[in-house]
Amino acid sequence: MTTVGTSDATRKPGARKWRLLSRFLSLGLLILVPLMLFLLVRNLDWQEVKQALYAYSPGTLLAGIGISLASYVVFSSFDLLSRTYTGHTLPARQVLPLAFVCYAFNLNLGSWVGGVALRYRLYSRLGLDIATITRILSMSLITNWLGFFVLGGVIFCLGLLELPESWSIGAKGLRLCGVLLLLLSFAYLSACAFAPKRTWHWRGHRISLPSLRFALLQAGLGALNWMLMAGVIYLLLPEQAFYFSVLGILLISSIAGVITHIPAGLGVTEAVFMAMLQHQFSKGTILAAMIGYRALYFLVPLGIACAAYLVLEKRAKKMQARTAGR
Repeated sequence: MTTVGTSDATRKPGARKWRLLSRFLSLGLLILVPLMLFLLVRNLDWQEVKQALYAYSPGTLLAGIGISLASYVVFSSFDLLSRTYTGHTLPARQVLPLAFVCYAFNLNLGSWVGGVALRYRLYSRLGLDIATITRILSMSLITNWLGFFVLGGVIFCLGLLELPESWSIGAKGLRLCGVLLLLLSFAYLSACAFAPKRTWHWRGHRISLPSLRFALLQAGLGALNWMLMAGVIYLLLPEQAFYFSVLGILLISSIAGVITHIPAGLGVTEAVFMAMLQHQFSKGTILAAMIGYRALYFLVPLGIACAAYLVLEKRAKKMQARTAGR
């Protein structure tokens, strides 16, 4: 009896804090999301986007949209993996649209808005607690970057990417980076396979290592998502482009985007591709491909995600009203 009373007493303040945090988060998103969308739209040169897209055939554009949506489906499935890991019971029909919306906002407005704040808000409105949402977010991040480490390690180690001579890191430095990425990937997979202790507790959160099979699935899905992203750019470049070079450049530009903290890596991705492909293609050709990539992989899904977000909010309100009625 004493144990139950203590548990209830500690649970209530935590619940109150979570409710306050949820309200603060809702207010912040209400202000921040429209503001960042306005800034994104205002800073785009829509005439330039239009001209770049007109240069491609309808078949190429449709294929680009198809590859982009396939990538979003793969990324959204990260949250289905997380459902298996956490054991929550939300159905896939709720998880997949939610993850799609978060990914689109994450890419266009930054990880703190889409990856973190929006995910906490939407999942909490579906009834999940903060600890479960944190574990979902953590698993998604690990899946994404594990795929990055595996692909980057292979591409950099095999010398499939040629760096400009002016870059101080050089071919040997890039290979060393590749070895490091593969070692980190191997360390995670080995821990999942052989670690004797599989669960830790830290500040009220439970951290558990998944099985090796689960970790391999993470690596496969993460790598597939990056490969599909690169596939969109490869499709928009001339036929002489080498796919694995495009993939390697995308991986490097993603790191540069994370370091600069610029939402969507706007300008950073273009600069890296310009620097590394200018000896093969004209700047106009590269710029057209990058603008097309922005439109097909970022803007089209963002438009769908904005509409889907409104639907998710409406459904959440109905669910809360039903719960209150009961």
